Amino acid sequence: MRVLHTSDWHLGKTIEGRDRHREQEDFLEELGQIAKDEKIDLVLVAGDIFDTYNPPALAEQLFCNSIDLLAEGGKRGVIVVAGNHDNPDRLCAAGALAQRQGIFLSGLPGSVIQPQIFHGKASCVSSGPGWLEVHVPGCEHGAVVLTLPYPSEARLKEIISLELDEEKMQQAYSECVRNLLTANSQNFRPDTVNVLAGHIYTAGGKTSDSERSLHLGGACTVYPDAIPPAVQYAALGHLHRPQRVGGSHVPAYYSGSPLAYSFSETNQTKSVYIVDVQPGTPAHVQGIHLNRGKPLVRWAAKGGVKEVLGWCEERKNVNAWIEIEVHLKEMMTHQELSSIKRAHPGIVAIRPVFVSEDNTSAMTGIERSSMAIDELFKQFYINRSGGIEPGEELMNLFLELLNEEQEERVKEVESVS
Repeated sequence: MRVLHTSDWHLGKTIEGRDRHREQEDFLEELGQIAKDEKIDLVLVAGDIFDTYNPPALAEQLFCNSIDLLAEGGKRGVIVVAGNHDNPDRLCAAGALAQRQGIFLSGLPGSVIQPQIFHGKASCVSSGPGWLEVHVPGCEHGAVVLTLPYPSEARLKEIISLELDEEKMQQAYSECVRNLLTANSQNFRPDTVNVLAGHIYTAGGKTSDSERSLHLGGACTVYPDAIPPAVQYAALGHLHRPQRVGGSHVPAYYSGSPLAYSFSETNQTKSVYIVDVQPGTPAHVQGIHLNRGKPLVRWAAKGGVKEVLGWCEERKNVNAWIEIEVHLKEMMTHQELSSIKRAHPGIVAIRPVFVSEDNTSAMTGIERSSMAIDELFKQFYINRSGGIEPGEELMNLFLELLNEEQEERVKEVESVS
């Protein structure tokens, strides 16, 4: 059986307010071509299909069209598990209809996909809470797939409380995941391909800025040895850098996001994985590099605005999203800022670095990141006002507004977690 592993599409996501729908369309077209060219039997999509709980209609339409093309009318199976960005109910709303095309949607840990056999199409022939057995036309062997949509602490407790006693409920989050997966792995058989599709954060994974920090590390960390040794391949989602999970007893991989979604992913190669696996034999894993989507590039313009405009005239990185760190002795004028934005439509962020009069020192991005927010505001005000420090009343007002904004953000996060 040939398995294609992908994840973290984040459909609907923008970069600094710039639309990336066309890039996402291009990637999904490329993914469909890979599935055809490589004669894929089963596609595993390991969560974070969308970027928000309430994605735009255009993103949902792109998702539906894309998984329909991937399945090719049931020619191959497609299994999708929800990530922490996805609304489980919304993702699975058309589950019964999708299943008729060989597409299986799993929204919550322990959810059950009902068996239904469709002649000549990928079908779920047996199932239980958190697992299903899929048969694909033309494949000699079926696949038993453990499905683990994002197991938030609340969701995990809801499902394992049905099976574990109170003492075990109080054990660490990772142990709960281990118990759940170990129990479900009892459905593996010697004559089936046995794999896992899950959206989790494993200890030691390499992260980037585009993952939601609230859902990384801390209580929601799974230790690599929690993945049962009977799993022949673990297709994971959540981390945006393609990587193998260190410390796991089995081949466990994050396919990563198909596009770079933050400038911390600059120069990062994006990929999907193809897995050749048969019952009872080790899986062979191959990374396939992706070629669609604009690159993310950082410019460091020590020559100031003039150097930036010169690069724009040279059409440097003309087909990229660009973040600029520009060295300045004083604040840019509105005219200078407008001229930069007009010169290159891909410029999405401009970070000033203020240089002293003798040009011997500068405040770098790293130095700024270590400064307190009130001190950053103070330095901004001084540069903007020509050396005048902000008064105590203004500083208090700034901090008051900042605290109000942070409280609103916490409420927004809590409303979708």
